Amino acid sequence: MLNRKTIEEDFLNEKFEDIKIEIPDDVSKNDLVEAFCRYTEDDLYEWLKDNFKTFFNYGNPDWEWIKDRIENYKNESL
Repeated sequence: MLNRKTIEEDFLNEKFEDIKIEIPDDVSKNDLVEAFCRYTEDDLYEWLKDNFKTFFNYGNPDWEWIKDRIENYKNESL
């Protein structure tokens, strides 16, 4: 679940300012943030399902490739 306060303060406010979007008076900012977060969460869940399928090779995991990804990400964080 996305942190609504973070999305509003650290993302939407900045993006609105960057591209000069003004929220209409009859749109509640809280409602807008909630709708955006729910829209994003729905899309995120679908994205996660797709990535799960590809990461685990549609039920036939390539464990050597997965081990390589694990090592690669471990080394990136050093």
